[in-house]
Amino acid sequence: MTRSMTTGNPLFLILKFAFPLLLGNLFQQAYNLADAAIVGQTLGTDALAAVGASSSVQFLVLGFCIGICLGFSIPVAQRFGAEDYHGMRQYIFHGMVWSITAAVLLTVTTVLLCSTILNILKTPEDIFDNAYAYLLVIFIGIPFTILYNFLSGILRAVGDSRTPFFFLALSTVINILLDLFCILVLHLGCMGAGIATVVSQAISGILCLVLIVKKFEILHFKKEDIKWNSRIGITTILMGLPTGLQYSITAVGSMVMQAANNGLGTVYVSAFTAGMKIKQFAMCPFDALATSVSTFAGQNYGAGKMDRVKKGIITGMLTGITYGVLIGIVLIFWGRNLCMMLVNAGETAVLDQAGKYLRFLGFFYWSLGILNVCRMSIQALGFSGRAIISGVLEMIARVSVSFLLVPVYGFTAICISDQSAWLLACCYVAPMVMWCVHRVSGHLETSQKKIKKRNKG
Repeated sequence: MTRSMTTGNPLFLILKFAFPLLLGNLFQQAYNLADAAIVGQTLGTDALAAVGASSSVQFLVLGFCIGICLGFSIPVAQRFGAEDYHGMRQYIFHGMVWSITAAVLLTVTTVLLCSTILNILKTPEDIFDNAYAYLLVIFIGIPFTILYNFLSGILRAVGDSRTPFFFLALSTVINILLDLFCILVLHLGCMGAGIATVVSQAISGILCLVLIVKKFEILHFKKEDIKWNSRIGITTILMGLPTGLQYSITAVGSMVMQAANNGLGTVYVSAFTAGMKIKQFAMCPFDALATSVSTFAGQNYGAGKMDRVKKGIITGMLTGITYGVLIGIVLIFWGRNLCMMLVNAGETAVLDQAGKYLRFLGFFYWSLGILNVCRMSIQALGFSGRAIISGVLEMIARVSVSFLLVPVYGFTAICISDQSAWLLACCYVAPMVMWCVHRVSGHLETSQKKIKKRNKG
């Protein structure tokens, strides 16, 4: 079901749209938590380290896939808000062409470079083989990652955030069952965890495709929609590529940080992996809220309602900050206990370091309420290129900490790396989103004056 967000209470619309997104994000993170929990509890901390040793490069590659799909959906939301359905389908077609191209290029490249990537990350020798097996399977599944994120992005652009959630919920259950089957029955080890994740992702993507074919006639291509248009093709890639690069540039800093952490030994790799899984789970509401605000801003921008865009962004930031304070308290006091879902209670050294990592993060989680909402809003208003700068700033912060502080302070420096990145990026995105809103508002006012003058003439 399509839904317009151009009328009604902004807070109610944003939260209503965000709730299914939140549940979907939680289930998507449950993929990773299920892998980590089952691997850590059944195969041990070394296997858990193998699964987590390449998490930053997974974020780089898969984050790029998610980012470009998000970018491709932005003009779709804008055209839907403007009720230009022919233009909307044209953008969907061109986004599909670029998505297929990206799937082929990324899969071939990453599969061929899998071993080299793990060497660059300084993956310890005792976990290298398991890490390679897991990462290779994840890379082979890139086309399914793009399939799901592209189609779910289109559904969200036209106001349907519930359907992707239902499909993710189903595929998460399948993922957990396949984890147990592949690891405990087939004895495939870390590779089995990767296979379960890829198969589950494929199921959710295929279900989105079937639903669009059967239920969303507004998204069905007509003959005039599937002609290549260079202008639309360039606009589409210029929306998608910067968004994908923003994710990837952010991940470069995470890769450098993870390489520094991998050099500290297997205990710290396991601790970082466990802490990171909890961190990512706790970040799900930020992602859901930011995506909701982005869709709200995109549709209202297309409808020319900039006052609603401003209200939506402010509402989103305040909601995000409130959640950040609350979840930060949870991480500060109960982070170590949460890690016991992933690590055996007897691994006290790993749990102590993982708890320390989450405790440090908890004091600054509120900043993500500003960072995510502002960055996604900048992209929704058509300034994807400017959003990249926030990723660059995050990368600079993480790289600086990794090179300058980790050699001196060890894992303690790892524990302050993310916060430094978030705060530095916030100093940029907060004023930048205000500039973008002002710029777009001025452009719309000028256009409206020209139209009125033309009509009078």
